[in-house]
This record gives sequence, structure tokens and C-alpha cells, in this order.
Amino acid sequence: MPDPSAGLFPENLEPADPESTDAELIDALRLNLVPGIGPRLHQALESAFGSPSAVLKASLAELQQVDGIGTKLATAIVEHRSGEAAIREIDRCRRAGMRLVRRGTSAYPRMLAEICDPPSVLYCRGTLEPRDEVAVAIVGSRRCSVYGRQQAERFAGALARAGATVISGLARGIDAAAHRGALDAGGRTIAVSATGLAKVYPPEHKELAAEIAGQGAVVCESRLDQEPIAGLFPQRNRIISGMSLGVIIIEATRTSGALHTARHALEQGREVFALPGRIDSLTSEGCHDLIRDGVPLIRGVDDVLEALGPLLSPVARSATETVHTPRELTLSDQERTILNLVTLDPRQIDEVVRDAALESSRVLATLTVLEMKRMLRRLPGGYVVRAAY
Repeated sequence: MPDPSAGLFPENLEPADPESTDAELIDALRLNLVPGIGPRLHQALESAFGSPSAVLKASLAELQQVDGIGTKLATAIVEHRSGEAAIREIDRCRRAGMRLVRRGTSAYPRMLAEICDPPSVLYCRGTLEPRDEVAVAIVGSRRCSVYGRQQAERFAGALARAGATVISGLARGIDAAAHRGALDAGGRTIAVSATGLAKVYPPEHKELAAEIAGQGAVVCESRLDQEPIAGLFPQRNRIISGMSLGVIIIEATRTSGALHTARHALEQGREVFALPGRIDSLTSEGCHDLIRDGVPLIRGVDDVLEALGPLLSPVARSATETVHTPRELTLSDQERTILNLVTLDPRQIDEVVRDAALESSRVLATLTVLEMKRMLRRLPGGYVVRAAY
């Protein structure tokens, strides 16, 4: 039988993750492949036994003590203890040049690991990088207007040019426009798929998925051949928000799946933003409801970056630039260069001027601007210190 992934992925490539064939990954994948075990039950099992390996070693009686696990599911878990399906899945990923990223490894997205029900394994086509922690999601209606598509591309392009990664769900409409805006701006974008990576959905986005993988990543938690099922799409949305610092909603009806992403984001402690549309637009009713209920109305990318909180830890964008908060992405190149000469420990202004390799008057003026923007503080004795966020 021909490989269903044939023609979708490059062949004969080794996975980038050296941990991709360890025993814990195999057990995590075995549990992931048990039919009927979704994120909630997966988390309940791991909470009860400590790890996927321990879950697979548990007896039938022990498994049935977990809330939600009946005889049928317990039997299925026992039957998957030594199944070869996980080995075949890993082999297919290797041949397809994809990566399997297990939770608990250094390659797993740190923000995603913090949510209450993170995937135990992420399938990844492309690359996940530390700078992807500075990420903003853009989601909205599949049946979007021209205005919605234009705004999704505008916001995504501006975020990408500022240095943020744009995350969306590879769906038609707003999602596709957001990915395209980031790609056209030369930035990074990550698509979170509800279907398996060998079953790109919608099918007309196969080329878009390939472009995204070349400039970021396409990720999912489902097995390679997972077909589209209605329940997988809202389940996928928790990953979109979980990988993001904030979520922008662009055009959403009152029944839109984008509102599921907004709810996940609020539950996860992420920021949510809404773009207003025409007051009589049905496709913007969900956004207007969010704004009425207190979600910030946004006009441009600066509104978003200014509102986002500090990162879990500083993210290096280059050998000379480290980002502590997304607000820094709104600065000019000169302002960012000088800010990166100011540390969290007090430093003499004369040292900053010396290391800036610019006219002292320009450096001093820029330090004043940065102080006005609350990016740094002046201290007695001619010292400056980076602001604590």
C-alpha cells in the first residue's frame, strides 16, 4: 500500500530531535494512539500515574480507578502496551523529515507546557525555535470579508516585521490570510493543524502548509493519518492560544470557533484582543461582544505589543539583541541597539555611550526617549538600569 504521506514531505531526512526514538517518546506515542484518549483523559492518566510509561504499566483495575476510564478504554490501553503502531509512526516521521517533540524535552514549547492539558507529543514539520516564544495568534472567520482578510494580512505582516511569530490554524479565511501576511513579510509563522500532518486540511492549503514549514512550522497532536473530525478543531484551538502571548480575533460571528480560542486564551492567562468591524456586520458580532465585555479594542500592532506582558525569560533574537518584553519590538533599530547595552544591573551611562559606537549626543537623547517609554530607569551617580517588567 502506498504511503499516504507520499508527495507531501521530503524523503530520506533524519528527524532533527535526537530524542525522537527514546523509550519515553515511544510510550507517549503509544498512549497518544489509543482511540478515545483525548487531552483531558490523557492528562488525568498522567496525573494519576506520573508518566505515559507508568500508565502503560498499570493494571486493568488500576486504570479503571481513573475518572472517565471504563473497561473499554482500560482494555485498549493495555492492548497498546507493546504495539508496533508507534514504531511505524516514528519511522514514517523520520522518512518524511518530520520531528516528534515530547513534552518534558528542551525542544517542547515552554509556554505550551504550562497549560492545563498540553499535548504529550507534538508532530512538527519545519522548525520550532526559541524566538517563537514571542508569538501572537491571529484567528477569525473562515467566511471572512475583504476587510477581514486585509486586516489579517496587515496585522500579521506588521507583527512579522517587528520580529514576532504569527500563529494560526491553517483554516480558510482569516487563518490563511494571517499565515500569508507573515510569509510575505519574510517572518516566521506556525500553523496548528487539527488533522494529521499527512492529511492537510483543507486540501487546497497543501502548498501553503509547505511554505509555512519552510518559514516556521506546521504542528499538530494527532496521528499522521488523522482525518478531519468536528471535535478536533476546538480541541486544536487550545494549542494555538497556548503557544501565544496573546490572541487577536479578526471577524467572528457569535458561533465562530475563533471564540473558542478566545476562551482558551483567557483560561490560560493569555491576552485577548478584538478588531472592530462595521457595526452592522454579522461577521464582527463576536468581536463586538468581546469588546463590550472588556476585551481591548485594537487599531494597530502597537496596541497589541504594548499590552503584552513580559516573557517567561529573555529571548535572544541575535547575538547582540535580547528581548525581555514584546513592547521592545515597537522600538526603532537605534533604540533597540542602545537598550541592549543596558542591563538589569546598574551600568554607568559613560560605558553605554562608549559601547554604542555612536555620537554621544545621539546616545544620550535615545536614553532619554527610552526612559520616557519606561524601558529603563536612571539612577543616582550616572547609572542606568533596564526596567523590571
